[in-house]
Amino acid sequence: MLAYIQGILEEIQEDFVVLDCQGIGYRIYTSTQDLSHLPSIGETLRLYIHMAIREEDVSLYGFSTKEALRIFRLLIGVSGIGPKAGMALLSVLSVSQLEMAIVSGDVKALTKANGVGSKSAQRVIMELKDKISLDSMLPDEADNGNMTVTESISAAAMALTSLGYSQTEAMQAIRKIEQAETLSEEALLKAALRKLL
Repeated sequence: MLAYIQGILEEIQEDFVVLDCQGIGYRIYTSTQDLSHLPSIGETLRLYIHMAIREEDVSLYGFSTKEALRIFRLLIGVSGIGPKAGMALLSVLSVSQLEMAIVSGDVKALTKANGVGSKSAQRVIMELKDKISLDSMLPDEADNGNMTVTESISAAAMALTSLGYSQTEAMQAIRKIEQAETLSEEALLKAALRKLL
């Protein structure tokens, strides 16, 4: 099983790249999110790989982060969600947005992906909701510090959802608050509401 492929970026197409690794060109399907952050042709690129083997086909799916690969593997473990639908979901939503949509039961966000209808979206939510933790949704490469989930954060998120905001909106607002883990529930709630209004 391949863990990753690192090579020279030779070609960029609509849904795949070609990586030259010691004279062998690998066609690797990628999400539009990853395609939009590629280096220039001729530069080195590393992609974390999932290899799908079917009767007459071997396909490689590549991701710029291990987190994206992890969520892709969770997605394709859901019945009715194949690699194409998994890639479509990761093309319209970032890993953290996808996790938030699943945890908050946001069917509408998931159906933005080509080939994912409301029944498939509901199945993804039902099967993966318990496999994604609140902790995994908070850290982000863009954050300056590592936010940890405290009781205050969980309580503030629950309070916001009881006010009619989705779990996705609540967590996005909390992520924008500097040093959220040090604030009381009341202070967090006020700061989050300021972000939302």
